[in-house]
Amino acid sequence: MHNNCRSLTIVLFVLLSPVYSVAADQAEKRVSLEDFIRANVASKKEIDVFLHEMSWAQFDPDVGYILGNYMPRDGVDGSSTFSTVQPDGARTSFMYKGKPCRINTYGNSFTQCHQVSDGETWQEYLAAHLGEPVRNFGMGGFGFYQAYRRMLREEQTDNSAEYVMLYIWGDDHVRSLLRCRYMLTASWNRGQNEKEGRGRMFHGNFWSNIEMNLTTGELEEHDSRIPDPENLYQMTDPDWMVENLRDDMALAMSLYSRGYVHEIDVARLKQLGGHLNCSLDLDENPLPRSTVASLLDAYSFAATKTILRKARAFTNEQGKKLMVILLDPYRVTRPLLQGGTRYDQEIVDFLQEYEFTVFDMNLVHCEDYKSFSIGVGDYLKRYYIGHYSPAGNHFFAYSLKDHVVDWLDPKPLPYRDTTQKIIDFKGYLQE
Repeated sequence: MHNNCRSLTIVLFVLLSPVYSVAADQAEKRVSLEDFIRANVASKKEIDVFLHEMSWAQFDPDVGYILGNYMPRDGVDGSSTFSTVQPDGARTSFMYKGKPCRINTYGNSFTQCHQVSDGETWQEYLAAHLGEPVRNFGMGGFGFYQAYRRMLREEQTDNSAEYVMLYIWGDDHVRSLLRCRYMLTASWNRGQNEKEGRGRMFHGNFWSNIEMNLTTGELEEHDSRIPDPENLYQMTDPDWMVENLRDDMALAMSLYSRGYVHEIDVARLKQLGGHLNCSLDLDENPLPRSTVASLLDAYSFAATKTILRKARAFTNEQGKKLMVILLDPYRVTRPLLQGGTRYDQEIVDFLQEYEFTVFDMNLVHCEDYKSFSIGVGDYLKRYYIGHYSPAGNHFFAYSLKDHVVDWLDPKPLPYRDTTQKIIDFKGYLQE
């Protein structure tokens, strides 16, 4: 496994990236990993609200959390958004919900469509056009592995669908490796506690993950360390958190590369780099944070390739069709629009080499940008408010539409032989 070692671009959106603001002097302090963990444990009140009151997310024993029922105040034009969940765990949908469903979608907040209301997701726009439902099992903050685990579960229930979309956004690669993402969202959580109310936006608790056994070099799958809600209060115990996170390599590398902690176990980094065949100079003193960031990219890409192989094996065994969706407006789209290169080229090459069915929205934006004579920042504001705005989701849905029509067999009803007209609209008219 090889990675072209590139520096890391910092992104400041909590559901989009593991990088959040900290106190201005945080990087200047000599903070150890243990110090950082102890200073950022969850509060009992946060856990109380998350488990027992209405909030954006709800506990899940496998993937940590799934969507709850709430109205976050981060929508377009300063609005709140209806963000609700159905009993089966999918985001609430309306379009043709009584019709047979052939498409299930999995991923993080760009699949969930955070910052828009239920009827403004790209799945709903797409379903309205195709005349059949598209289920939304996305959840903000998920990594690629957590989306994969949710796919495994749902595709073995009555929600099973023949066509499966797995969305990879930006740093989903890194999130797959983390045992618990809460440490990387703690500062943002404190801001949300003030804005939304304590615990209302809590997430990032322990989940199933994939990480490398540094002895064998194998990427191993692990179940959540807190599979029972009553044990979630362990996240308020600094000693317990240190014990369970002190050897989380992805967490340590993330914190070090961003300047949150001042030291890292170089011996373990060398073990990791050796297994990844990544030729980086890990003997510099002090060790450059950009070097650790590049090694983390290599580590996370190795995990993504493993997950992709597993996803393909599962869908093939189940007689399903798999489509991989790529989008990262901040580390991929923006650099490409500015004439640069994409940091995830290694994953793009892997998908092409092994002939995955892929839809790359980054390239769609590059083509679309040619129609404008404006700066990159102004262009992105047409579609993004952090995540996609309703206009962005609409643009995404209609950019994806032709690929879906060609993918489905038989084609959606509006694209079948026009001589076969629906005359009675049975099953389409409301009672």
